[in-house]
Amino acid sequence: MKFTQNAETVLERRYLAKDNDGKVIETIEELFTRVASTVAGADAAYGKSEEEIKTTEKEFYDMMTNCEFMPNSPTLMNAGRPLGQLSACFVLPVEDSMVGIFDTVKYAALVHQSGGGTGFSFSRLRPEGSIVKSTGGTSSGPVSFMKVFNAATEAVKQGGTRRGANMGMLRIDHPDILKFIDCKADNNEINNFNISVAITDKFMAAVEAGTEYELVAPHTGEVAGTLDAREVFEKIVDAAWRNGEPGIVFIDEMNRYNPTPALGEIESTNPCGEQPLLPYEACNLGSINLGLCVCEEDGILSIDYEKITDIVHKAVHFLDNVIDVNHYPLPAIDEMTRKTRKIGLGVMGFADLLLKLGVPYNSVEAERVAEEVMSLIQSEGTKASIELALERGTFPAWENSVFAERYEIRNATITTIAPTGTISIIADASGGCEPLFAYAFTKNVMDGDKLLVCNELLVEKLKERGIYSEELIRRIADEGTLAHIEEIPEDIRRVFVCAHDITPEWHIRIQAAFQKYTDNAVSKTINFPNSATREEVKEAYVLAHKLGCKGTTVYRDGSRDSQVLTIGSQKEDKPEVPVMNTILPRPRPTLTWGATEKMKIGCGSLFITVNRDEHGICEVFTSTGKGGGCPSQSEATARLVSIALRAGISQDEILAQLKGIRCPSTVRQPGLKCTSCPDAIARTIVKMSKMLGTNGFTVEAEEEKPPKKAEGEKPAPANKPVLGSDDKLHCPECGKLLRHEGGCTICDCGFSHCG
Repeated sequence: MKFTQNAETVLERRYLAKDNDGKVIETIEELFTRVASTVAGADAAYGKSEEEIKTTEKEFYDMMTNCEFMPNSPTLMNAGRPLGQLSACFVLPVEDSMVGIFDTVKYAALVHQSGGGTGFSFSRLRPEGSIVKSTGGTSSGPVSFMKVFNAATEAVKQGGTRRGANMGMLRIDHPDILKFIDCKADNNEINNFNISVAITDKFMAAVEAGTEYELVAPHTGEVAGTLDAREVFEKIVDAAWRNGEPGIVFIDEMNRYNPTPALGEIESTNPCGEQPLLPYEACNLGSINLGLCVCEEDGILSIDYEKITDIVHKAVHFLDNVIDVNHYPLPAIDEMTRKTRKIGLGVMGFADLLLKLGVPYNSVEAERVAEEVMSLIQSEGTKASIELALERGTFPAWENSVFAERYEIRNATITTIAPTGTISIIADASGGCEPLFAYAFTKNVMDGDKLLVCNELLVEKLKERGIYSEELIRRIADEGTLAHIEEIPEDIRRVFVCAHDITPEWHIRIQAAFQKYTDNAVSKTINFPNSATREEVKEAYVLAHKLGCKGTTVYRDGSRDSQVLTIGSQKEDKPEVPVMNTILPRPRPTLTWGATEKMKIGCGSLFITVNRDEHGICEVFTSTGKGGGCPSQSEATARLVSIALRAGISQDEILAQLKGIRCPSTVRQPGLKCTSCPDAIARTIVKMSKMLGTNGFTVEAEEEKPPKKAEGEKPAPANKPVLGSDDKLHCPECGKLLRHEGGCTICDCGFSHCG
């Protein structure tokens, strides 16, 4: 096994088995043995001998430990362990009744608890203001109920370790579509959801023609009004330009490739959009590391087609076995998943493969490589599934599927392109079909030191040309790109392009190339520079539809990280004027705990109370003693500090503004520990930050520790990105800047906001 130090850290932190005290009790070798043995064991039900099963186990073990193939994270975490839930993707129905809605809330909680992410379509719910006959009241509408699902997700952590991820969809012809488009205008609203608009062919035709389109009330099937299609499309574009939400899904295109239409229509996808599923379906994903699928002849690297073919056949066998050994969280999911036996075999390391071949990501040649490789994976995956059907039988719903007139096959779908956030770190590969985000960066390590990290292929190439130096690497890290560094030869800069060097058109063209030979969908982020206009976002959406993509997620650099929004002309290239966004503090918690300190000031005594809740210090109160003072000013300072703390402003920034403020009545009196009321408040906050434990007050200034867990419960790290003093989103676990990739927010340390 050859895993990087980063991979070993991620495996230890997230995947290796631990005892009740959080101590690791499993080695990396034991983890992969556990997974390989459990998954290979499914062969016993199909008459395989013990010797044959051992051979299969060795094959599975080798392709994982060689980093040639990795299954999705729940399989690595749970195979061979008591939980036994191995799927990452689920879609649950949301029925138009109070009982149906809250049954789904319960089911979603169970899925999140087991480690899965969930997708929902809220399109069946009647619009806001509709009459509810049973009560005589009116419906609160889909967006209101999405907030209920969001709150439930907040309360339940996936597998005891992280909050669940959700996808929320609404059809473009739902009467509440305008409310839905703007429901995440505030980044703090419905923040456990990605949202997407399910766009129909009829709507896109109306956009092109410049006509109105009909809204349909789902509970009656009647036309409930009309809207101007172009105006609605502009509204979607504006919202996506603003902060990347909502994405769009071409729902008719997804249903054109629905292999089992007799079982129902596809309504939604998993949280990152790559897996369209019927209600109650789950899917097991895995990815081939293309960066390792190269061979060399006479010093020239080329694609190793034989190796890809071999891995595909083993991987299809692996993923089909996962269906049999999986412990699904609900009987309905168990039944539906086994009925269609969908699997999703995808790729990672595509950018690594291009670098080794000397092919720029933004080129016709890269399109050709994508189509060639994915065509091979699709065709060989289909062959492998047909071979399994001969041994094991078809999926139970085969007779009423699109395959019934063609051939017998084991799995209703074979291929999916997933983001591969954490498993690509384990395999030391680029994520999914994405380009590399950066080739060099500084990494924070122990004792405040910073380690300069650079892509090994780039280092090798620079050394070949005799221009490698640490100073050059540091410059690449500072600039974030090679594009403008003239010391680097043009042919190297042309190949080593990163995500922001690539135009949106090329992002979409590569996505479309993969989609051409993918059963399900492709998870991909279309990156835009911060200066991009709304018109450019609109053009990307139109191109994605034209090229046959099943959905699109855009992200304009900095649009979701910063508290400053920009407004500019859609058509003219004018300077953008910054406008401050409204920041609302979170509500004051009903339960806090804290302590009070008496501080001597120039006019007497100031009593300063500092309270905290589970998130940290959240409020400050002051009162003056008998000596008087300036009670209104100190109270005003305390109130503003409290609001700032609950709004997420950095505590260090707040303290920097308060410390050292001087009041004449205080500085004239020698021996006092503060220089003013604001300075006293800052000093007390610093002291209380050290002295307030999570469950109350401790006399010793101890390092803050999390609450004691119930026996058997795992530690629960936060799953929410942290807004730093630089107005950027940082990882809550390692503090590094986060990046948007594959429709999700991820970090090199293994953190993923999408689960």
